Amino acid sequence: MKLSIRKGFSFGLTSGIITTLGIIVGLHSSTYSTLVVIGGIVVIAIADALSDALGIHISEESEIKHSTREIWESTISTFLSKFVFALTFIVPFLLFSLSTAIIASVIWGFSLIIMFSLYLAKQENLKPYKVVLEHLVIAIMVVVITHYIGKWVATFG
Repeated sequence: MKLSIRKGFSFGLTSGIITTLGIIVGLHSSTYSTLVVIGGIVVIAIADALSDALGIHISEESEIKHSTREIWESTISTFLSKFVFALTFIVPFLLFSLSTAIIASVIWGFSLIIMFSLYLAKQENLKPYKVVLEHLVIAIMVVVITHYIGKWVATFG
């Protein structure tokens, strides 16, 4: 895989998982509404994917070392990976009750993080447990923090 595409894919995948898990858990904790959570996922899939794609685009341009084609490859792969991975989180909410869908989403997100971390560790010849642990701790922190922020926001309503 070309570096420009790999860069966009890895950023989009990771950001898509972490951001979507955060919005799912936070909205669930503050609203307990399946419709609100699904709406949040769709908004993240579109708005945040476009935002991150633009961020990668500008970041790549600012390095003044990439061709126009490489910049656009990173931009498009960031958007598509973030968009697609974020939308996969809708499936549990269409199939299960809200509380089961939350658990399924967290398991799905953590599983993706673990699989991608193992892939990265293998590519870089690093100890897999260190890479997995580092990435999983961050993901867990996002879930815990957004849960409590959602609970706190709910106190205003």
